[in-house]
Amino acid sequence: MPAFRFLVLGLAALLAALVPPAGAPAAFETAARAAIVIDHRTGRELFAKNPDLPVPPASMSKLMTALLVFEELEAGRLKLDDTLPVSERAWRTGGSKMFVKVGERVRVEDLLRGMIVQSGNDACVVFAEALAGSEAAFAERMNRRAQELGLTKSRFKNATGLHDPEHLMSVRDLATLASWIIRHHPRFYRYYGEKEFEYAKIRQPNRNPLLQAGVPGVDGVKTGYTEEAGYGLVVSAERDGRRLIAVLAGLETLRQRRTEAELLLEYAFREFQEYRLFAAGETVVEVPVWFGASATVPAVPKELVGVTLRREERKDLKVVARYDAPLPAPIAAGQEIGRLEIAVPGREPLVVPLLAGHSVERAGVLGRLTGALTYLVFGGA
Repeated sequence: MPAFRFLVLGLAALLAALVPPAGAPAAFETAARAAIVIDHRTGRELFAKNPDLPVPPASMSKLMTALLVFEELEAGRLKLDDTLPVSERAWRTGGSKMFVKVGERVRVEDLLRGMIVQSGNDACVVFAEALAGSEAAFAERMNRRAQELGLTKSRFKNATGLHDPEHLMSVRDLATLASWIIRHHPRFYRYYGEKEFEYAKIRQPNRNPLLQAGVPGVDGVKTGYTEEAGYGLVVSAERDGRRLIAVLAGLETLRQRRTEAELLLEYAFREFQEYRLFAAGETVVEVPVWFGASATVPAVPKELVGVTLRREERKDLKVVARYDAPLPAPIAAGQEIGRLEIAVPGREPLVVPLLAGHSVERAGVLGRLTGALTYLVFGGA
């Protein structure tokens, strides 16, 4: 009968040898009312201050407006070259504008760039009315999508982020939303990296201060400001194949927003490291096979396996491969045959399914007889 087996992998010692010892982690403080940094690939929270506090997001909530537009485009119900009408209500919307004119029709791509780069409230209302009939109906669509994405601290009352006491988001929800857009809509995420956009002969810069300053790796995402919300920023940067997302809310000045955001990003890149343990398709362990055309089958992860750790946490990293052995043939390629458990004290373990790296057919009569005799004489693998 197959027996449950596990293999403790000596990765902690290897990581300790590769990376020199580090001292105690540096403390970090921010003047932001709420802030968070997450690792985009692993989802690990690297820093948090009031991460689940609902706060006025101002124009940072335009990330949800944009997401609904991206999904319409991906579904084919909207095209970049389509044109949408500008109502008087959209034209009259206050705050930041891309300066569309009442009665005209504007290309979807121009509206997207006006909303993302110029933070145009008028563009948001054009989208809301075109996709849902009214801004109020569109806000309800935003709320439904937020629930589907697990954004538990978000409540939308409009498409723009203009102040409403009930229009709130947490910085964790904003980071989750930005990560979703980057992962699922990369062809549209590029708009967040544009430094300026011109419409109606009016050229406006992207308000993202770290993008404009050329901070290494920064390619988005969105600023926000109202008198009630203060200054906020969702920012993402990728360095050496590793992407972080930081969100700050409730800052007092433009200068403070730029300084605090840059310091927070630098802290997270400096104090944390992603340790990549196995590549997609890399053999973790060879699992014995019962009555198979081959004696073993490789157990592999579907995607890259890595963990984001403080440098001093690496010595406590424990990696265990668990599987039943021997596995009865036939085995299909991609069949789940075990799991990889990655644990660091004080954190929930990461569990990664292990799949069969290739198919193993059932052995012929002679092969099965030989296998049975071997098992009787020598026992299980």
